[in-house]
Amino acid sequence: MTYRILEPRFPLGRTVGTSAVIALGIDLTRYLFRHQCGDWGDLCDEDKQANDNALVQGGRILSSYRLPDEQKIFVITESDRTSTCVMLSEEY
Repeated sequence: MTYRILEPRFPLGRTVGTSAVIALGIDLTRYLFRHQCGDWGDLCDEDKQANDNALVQGGRILSSYRLPDEQKIFVITESDRTSTCVMLSEEY
């Protein structure tokens, strides 16, 4: 079995969540960590490549994850890395 050690690849800045995602009452830490470590979740290959490019060239970083109840969330870090927001997909 091979294990991959996840390490943060960029700063999240100030982390916030929309009122709708906060109302779910779930711990978002694991999703923020996955995002920060470059696990982009449920994105197409093109969007994953755009994120990889944004790490090098600057730009907004977007990840998408399914919650245990199958709701979809987005995690978005601004291009200047000063803030990251978690929201439900329908709020995007």
